Order: sequence, then C-alpha cells, then structure tokens
Amino acid sequence: MQLEVVSPERVLLKGEAKSVVLPGVDGKFQILNHHAPIISILAEGKLRIEMVEDLDKKFAANFEKLNGKEVEIPISGGVLEMNNNKAIILID
Repeated sequence: MQLEVVSPERVLLKGEAKSVVLPGVDGKFQILNHHAPIISILAEGKLRIEMVEDLDKKFAANFEKLNGKEVEIPISGGVLEMNNNKAIILID
C-alpha cells in the first residue's frame, strides 16, 4: 500500500508499506495491502510500520528505526484514512 505519514510541519514518511500497526481509540489494530476503506481516530501510542524496501534516508532521521524496513513513530493522536490501497495518517 502507498503510505504517507504527515505532521502539521511536514511529511514524515512516504513510500510503499507492507503493514502498519496503529493505536486506535479502542485498541491497537493493523492494516495490510488492500484493506477495506476505513477512517479511524488514533490515540496516543506508537505507529509501527513495515516498509517494502529499506527506508529512504531523507525520512530515516525522523524516528526510531527497528531495522532497515521497520520503524516506530510515537504519536499523541491523529487520524487514519485508508482508501484504494493508499493510507494517509495525519498525526499530532
């Protein structure tokens, strides 16, 4: 899926992702390729993202890398929209 993680200041991450684990208001949930359309409010926690390829260096400095393809991004809340295999995450 195409993924964009956007803060009020800038795009934090953009690329092809395998999976994203998100802190929803009712608990953690995961989205994968071709997930059904969804809009969800996010709670405080961490986004855990597995990219298809190694993370682009211009985005790597924005958050904690778990390995070449996985990252965690701490958030204080936000919104997810998933539609047509594209996920956009707006975070605080």
